[in-house]
Amino acid sequence: MTDPLHTELLEIAKEAARRAGELLRDGRPADLAVAATKSSPIDVVTEMDIAAEKLITALISEHRPDDGFLGEEGASSEGSSGIRWVIDPLDGTVNYLYGLPTWAVSIAAEQDGETVAGVVEIPMRGETYHAVRGGGAWGSGAREGERALSCRPAAPLDQALVSTGFNYVTEVRAHQADVAQRLIPLLRDIRRSGSAAVDLCDVAAGRLDGYYERGLHPWDLAAGDLIAREAGALTGGRPGERPARDLTVAATPGVFEPLQRLLEDFGAWHD
Repeated sequence: MTDPLHTELLEIAKEAARRAGELLRDGRPADLAVAATKSSPIDVVTEMDIAAEKLITALISEHRPDDGFLGEEGASSEGSSGIRWVIDPLDGTVNYLYGLPTWAVSIAAEQDGETVAGVVEIPMRGETYHAVRGGGAWGSGAREGERALSCRPAAPLDQALVSTGFNYVTEVRAHQADVAQRLIPLLRDIRRSGSAAVDLCDVAAGRLDGYYERGLHPWDLAAGDLIAREAGALTGGRPGERPARDLTVAATPGVFEPLQRLLEDFGAWHD
């Protein structure tokens, strides 16, 4: 039985993600421009990232004024309730800037450091993914309706479709390209969507056998990691570690260990 508090947190997250998704989808200006950069000149922030985060934090604070925040665009507060919200208001900003459809709003709630509820809203696909800890993972969309999520049956590694992402720092992405080049002959193929949150949900929904990336922040993966795990996927970082900035891996049980082992052998986590 799920904790009533976790269910409450999920409902708040769903409302905030829906409203932020509508703002981003319907309010995108035709002349959208870069408002700032982060790790490099090609790692961008738009005015809509900032507006969406403000909407999310304001809505959550109305319901739960004592909670803390960690947001990609600067929301940071400790709070006093033991609950912290981890927010990526627009995961896939470069896609959004260019008018590509693969971007998402990601909101997770942590209790005492553990993720207990998460929502990923993908407006241009008309899809919402959500989970509470111990309650399974669920997805909804115009074509499929509300449904329980389950990752794909185990596949041999050479038949696995795996997604990844690339950092915006030139030296790091060059190393990531080398790792991908070594992996491609050992897999069915590699995909690159441009949104970690979307990739993690696609593992949960059975659209991918696996996903890995180096350089993720807590807001990139908090909600998607919970959704993937609740759908039966395994997630981690380097062997024996949790998903982290060094490395995040999510995959079906049959693919996870051999993929993680190859990534370790290839130094996917290395500077």
